[in-house]
Amino acid sequence: MMQNIPMARWIKCGISSLVFILWVIWVANFWLLLLYPFLFDAYITKKVPWGFWKKTKDGKKPSAVIEWVDALVFALVAVYMINIFLFQNYKIPTSSLEKSLLVNDHLFVSKVSYGPRMPNTPIAFPLVQNAFPIINTKSYTDWPHWDYKRLAGFGDVKRDDIVVFNFPAGDTVPFKQNNPDIYNLSLNIGLHEAARNSKLLPVKPFSSAWERNKYFRGIGRRIIENNEASYGEVLYRPVDRRDNYVKRCVALPGDVFEIRSNQIYINGEMANNPEELQHNYTVVTDGTTLNERFFEKIGIAKADQMGMSPNYFLPLTAAQLEQVKGFKFIDSVKIQETKPDSSGLQAFPHSPDYNWSRDNYGPLKMPVAGETVVLNIKNLVLYDRIITAYEGNTLQVKGDEIFINGEKVSSYTFKMNYYFMLGDNRHKSADSRMWGFVPEDHIVGKPILVWLSYDEDKGFPANIRWDRFFKIVHKN
Repeated sequence: MMQNIPMARWIKCGISSLVFILWVIWVANFWLLLLYPFLFDAYITKKVPWGFWKKTKDGKKPSAVIEWVDALVFALVAVYMINIFLFQNYKIPTSSLEKSLLVNDHLFVSKVSYGPRMPNTPIAFPLVQNAFPIINTKSYTDWPHWDYKRLAGFGDVKRDDIVVFNFPAGDTVPFKQNNPDIYNLSLNIGLHEAARNSKLLPVKPFSSAWERNKYFRGIGRRIIENNEASYGEVLYRPVDRRDNYVKRCVALPGDVFEIRSNQIYINGEMANNPEELQHNYTVVTDGTTLNERFFEKIGIAKADQMGMSPNYFLPLTAAQLEQVKGFKFIDSVKIQETKPDSSGLQAFPHSPDYNWSRDNYGPLKMPVAGETVVLNIKNLVLYDRIITAYEGNTLQVKGDEIFINGEKVSSYTFKMNYYFMLGDNRHKSADSRMWGFVPEDHIVGKPILVWLSYDEDKGFPANIRWDRFFKIVHKN
């Protein structure tokens, strides 16, 4: 029987076997070799009737519907495997990276650049991140759940790389309101409610910012959970089902990150700025009203056209800034800089002990896997989510004493590496300055090129940005 098998089938079987074995070695799970007999049977022995569901009783050709279903199932499985191990499409939804990347840029995101992750939730519908649109139901199952594992890739995240990652603060989400994240949202709601109702204020003063934030977040969380009509059901999402974000990596594990008057410093040295870096400026005219022709010439989208004559508030690159200053009807242009205030609520970790703002931030050292940090009641606000949400420990505070997994501690050893991500549109980006570190298990991939782009301010075909087709995504 075996000698009657055509050579073409043997060749196909050999190629498929080689690909399968290389994939098993890459995944490093040799239990998968138990599936090899099924692959061999599909090409050679054909003992299992794989196409039984397509056969008709009279032996005729399957109907067109059956053929389409067969093709669709194959396509979905192929897309699912490609999205996990090779690449994925990603659309830029906001202006946080302008002008480096634009709203409605469609990116080819490489999973192999940093190594693809095995999915935490392997049973999921392809092409949908976490919920089906319109019907608003989950697109994945909670079981089975696999632990974090990253396969070998071509390299590691480098400083200034543009990176796609899962939103770290997106683990718990009010379904109808994803932005701001629930931690900032509940803190702000709790503070506002306590200001309105003094009975909610504690009798004793807080011993730490960590205790204060926990208390007011608890108030805000209860209000959110009791107001499902406005906020929706509060859901937990595993790492690989959290929303995808794209930002620039500005600090690597071990780096000391700082911003002084909008300028980044790494390990005490001034960092190079991206060519298309933007900041918000107050632009004052001599009374002239800025019209659409002006904004189109400068390259400012309608969503960014804020203010009215004579005061406008516009995001500008260095080149745009010089262009605006060149107009005779512009009286002054001044950067909008936010100074820290005494509340400590402007930026992560939302503590008066770290009185930082989006424009004046740090210094803050990035955690490194295997490194041990001294823990105290002051710096706990920096690391509490690392300890609990990202690395799976329990945390309790009793007075000035800290307990992890029930044991009193004075230090903590990190299990993972952590990164700091910012948008190039520095004054219009919700990034690490608001929610902190990005864990290594949240890293999705690296954008390689823009394969499609369109301008939502224009109609077809003028909205197509032909000059951005197949544009390579560079560091700077």
